[in-house]
Amino acid sequence: MRSIAGPAARPQARKRRQGRLRLVSCAREGAGYTLPFNLEPERKAPHPIPYQGSKRLLAKHILRFFPNDLDLLIEPFAGSAAVSIAAASKGKCSRFHLNDINKPLMALWHDIVHRPAVISEAYEALWRAQVGDENRHFALVRERFNLTGRTDYFLYLLARCVKASVRYNSNGQFNQSPDNRRRGRNPREMRDDIFAVSHLFSRRVRLSSLDYRKVLPLATEADLVYMDPPYQGTCGKRDSRYCTGVDFDEFTTELNRLTDRGVPFILSYDGRTGEKTYGRPLPDSLNLHRIEIDAGRSSQATLLGRVDVTYESLYLSAPLVMRLAKQDEKPRLGANAQLSLVGA
Repeated sequence: MRSIAGPAARPQARKRRQGRLRLVSCAREGAGYTLPFNLEPERKAPHPIPYQGSKRLLAKHILRFFPNDLDLLIEPFAGSAAVSIAAASKGKCSRFHLNDINKPLMALWHDIVHRPAVISEAYEALWRAQVGDENRHFALVRERFNLTGRTDYFLYLLARCVKASVRYNSNGQFNQSPDNRRRGRNPREMRDDIFAVSHLFSRRVRLSSLDYRKVLPLATEADLVYMDPPYQGTCGKRDSRYCTGVDFDEFTTELNRLTDRGVPFILSYDGRTGEKTYGRPLPDSLNLHRIEIDAGRSSQATLLGRVDVTYESLYLSAPLVMRLAKQDEKPRLGANAQLSLVGA
């Protein structure tokens, strides 16, 4: 395996956490390049919705595979919309379509984009009301959210719950516990991020709460679809963040349809830690190109005294690779390089 060092970095006051990008083909696991990258954001992007599995730290590396002439980015599994926020911050595209089947989440996104002052003030009121009786307050807000679905309740629960991990019971009720080590994000910081994201998305974002299979047909050859399906590779048929999970066969069928229509897409799908691999392998017939991201030592492994490294996989569709290859500039971390690796 060849290692390629990037340009010399400027001296830093403190040591930054390093990772690597490894390019491999789906069919040939042994072939690939490994490239170092910095896991810490160069500049902090606004991030109002805390959400487990967010691609906030990896977003700037995902942006490397965006075509230059992109107008519309579609996220069928938006979650915290970290990739769209990063793309808006960097001017990578002009318009956005955020979708998630989690209706309370998309209602919250509506208030963040269109009513930033209202949601900020409501969150601050809830945050300040908890002082001195945090756990009882959390339980009360959780009960009221399950009855009303109010967006300010949901934002407070996300900011306070364990690992920002959304969980629902079999009746569709939010049932995650509070993190007793913290009170949730400071209202001033939350307000700043809410207003920053509202400004980034104002008048150029479409919000919806549909099954992803109703959103994908809207994409065209001129667009880019970024997909981060809920816990793909780490859960079964049902995901506790949703009433139903994402069926593997249905999902691969939809990917095939996108490719047949020439729609470019990027997919965050599976990964591995140490010798344990998560997720069913995607079919070779999809003709995807995989980038394996070395995200560093697993925090869980560290607690157990092991040195396992966590890798996350990013898949590029053939239409996207072809579109990148047609650009005049040198390939960005592997459009043409990936193609050459397949036969290496």
